Amino acid sequence: MSSMQNQFTIHFWGVRGSIPCPGTHTVRYGGNTPCVEMRVGGKRLIFDGGTGLRVLGQSLLSQMPVEAHMFFTHSHWDHIQGFPFFTPAFIKGNHFHIYGAIAPNGSTIKQRMHDQMLHPNFPVPLQIMGAELEFYDIEVGKPVPLDDITIEIASLNHPGQAVGYRVNWHGKAAAYITDTEHLPDRLDEEVLWLARNADVIIYDATYTDEEYHSPKSSKVGWGHSTWQEAVKVAIAANVKKLVIFHHDPLHDDDFLDSVGEQVQQKFPNAVMAREGMSLTLEMENLGESKAAPEEVKGLSVTLT
Repeated sequence: MSSMQNQFTIHFWGVRGSIPCPGTHTVRYGGNTPCVEMRVGGKRLIFDGGTGLRVLGQSLLSQMPVEAHMFFTHSHWDHIQGFPFFTPAFIKGNHFHIYGAIAPNGSTIKQRMHDQMLHPNFPVPLQIMGAELEFYDIEVGKPVPLDDITIEIASLNHPGQAVGYRVNWHGKAAAYITDTEHLPDRLDEEVLWLARNADVIIYDATYTDEEYHSPKSSKVGWGHSTWQEAVKVAIAANVKKLVIFHHDPLHDDDFLDSVGEQVQQKFPNAVMAREGMSLTLEMENLGESKAAPEEVKGLSVTLT
């Protein structure tokens, strides 16, 4: 098999939550909102379309024609705001499969992508996009098969509902678990199911426990979790690598450095998500060539 067909890599294009926060204090971790790309067995999977999707789109212009499968956790603004600026979607010859669960109000992912580009919100309608766009309504508990890849779906605890994903391929697994709020009295069974024995979990740890329970500005009910809960999930689910994700826009680089040190004291095989970071899962018994780290612009880590 070619190295492309033999690889399972994860690339981080946007790692912030809530709102983009560019500036001198967010240079090392980045200020773009969620977008994670996985290259699995020759297929391109994209999770969420925050402002990081725009950056990914620019990198794809040299690789056209492009086909990708795009999975949305939900349609809060920070997870879809990059889609209208995703340049490859405007170019004929590209092909995008777009997946999302039906919202509580009954709207499909196609309707929500369409509506955010209507006047007065945006000057150019979805119909202007020249690429082939196919939309799919997904359901919790019903896996999405993509040849030999299986994407499992579970519900998450978030206002307005959200879903998490687990990508399975040849005995390797990566879980994308954002936006979710931990439960007050136990670990969330849906989260544990997504994370079970995973090689990598990408987990929403927007807050610290102190911020979450702050008597002056409590974050209980806001739909996000903490790094302390992320560690609990990783240990309970027997996770190999934990990625702390969906950083609060108020957390500057120095603050995130400090969080990273605390996380590693509790779970040494953990890393803070950064824009440009690339993780590679080393594959075995899939041919002679092995997956090598694909450099983006920053940290590259090989996971065995």
